[in-house]
Amino acid sequence: MGRSVARDHEAKRAAILKSAAQVFARDGIAGASMAAVAAEAGMSKGVLYHYWDGKEALLFEILDTYLAALRDVVCADHESLGALCEEVLFAYHGMDAEHRIQAEGMGILPPERAEVLRGHQRAMVAALADRLRAIAPDLKGRSLRAATMSVFGMLNWFYMWNPGADRDARRDYAATVAQITTGGVGALRAPPTMPGDANPAV
Repeated sequence: MGRSVARDHEAKRAAILKSAAQVFARDGIAGASMAAVAAEAGMSKGVLYHYWDGKEALLFEILDTYLAALRDVVCADHESLGALCEEVLFAYHGMDAEHRIQAEGMGILPPERAEVLRGHQRAMVAALADRLRAIAPDLKGRSLRAATMSVFGMLNWFYMWNPGADRDARRDYAATVAQITTGGVGALRAPPTMPGDANPAV
């Protein structure tokens, strides 16, 4: 019975974090209130404070949970660069609010808490850099960092412009990123048409 209660507790906690992320993204972190979060989560403010002692603690847990999970995806032992990119795009699905509040949240949190989050980000950058170095051993220094951040940039472009993409579209674009990264544009093989392809602003 105790294990069932624990699972229920964690499920409720995760649901509150999701509601809070949506409120923070909608109202801005500075403008959001614990009362608004409680209303979104369908509970009293007193119950919300049972889980977190304030907005800062809640914000930190949202971003820590999101970035730690994403770090685990990037740092996992993937069979290929394409598989890594695919899993990152799958992990992004449904995380619009969390993704959107990162920049503001990092600037609001105290330095020691922001540093924890930066640690997750550094681990992701290092893991992807190791993957690229394994593909191109001569890649180093600024060139390695530029290549690493360019891959993240391509993945984030897709996420921002195609938030409703299904798993097949995410899988196809992950393959495109891997092809461009390892062989250049000339290596593309019948790239799939993306929703943003017809958008003149892209």
